Amino acid sequence: MHADSWALKAKKSGFRTRAVFKLDEIIQKTQVLKRSKYILDLGSAPGGWSQYIKQKSKKSEVYAIDILDMESVEGVNFYQESIENIDTIDPIFSLMGSFDLAISDIAPNLTGIHAIDTENIFELNILTLEVAARYLNKSHGSFIMKTFQNSMLKNLRKKMELSFKIVQTFKPAASKKQSGEIYLYGAYK
Repeated sequence: MHADSWALKAKKSGFRTRAVFKLDEIIQKTQVLKRSKYILDLGSAPGGWSQYIKQKSKKSEVYAIDILDMESVEGVNFYQESIENIDTIDPIFSLMGSFDLAISDIAPNLTGIHAIDTENIFELNILTLEVAARYLNKSHGSFIMKTFQNSMLKNLRKKMELSFKIVQTFKPAASKKQSGEIYLYGAYK
């Protein structure tokens, strides 16, 4: 398998993953990083998004969580734990309601069975949305989440609209054209 231009660009720039360019495009359009001190990275492994945030906003405090291990990123507080158990992580729990930005590039392991994968994606997205909504600052917090174009997308977007004042959909240029992945952005103001 050959590396595409985004993967080569990521490697040349010292990033762990091409996904940083997806996040970069959304952040450039929304300008959320300018007003973000506390950032929560849900499903952070392999750490590309946390690495990007620390490079672009050195003063930000990044808290990352994933069930998979993640090689350390300088200045990032990483916890190897399921997001279902996030309340047991005292440093994160103590900041509940204080996070300015929550980001999530999380996805379930796919089975190849469309109906099962669609349901698993939706359930994980809902869990991620609920965690983000609890931990974000309600006056100005923002949320960026990966999801997939499928039959549950409309329901997911409706749930986001119940939590956020602004909800937008992004298909970044760095996303492979054949990929069904898209990103949802929600903001309280």
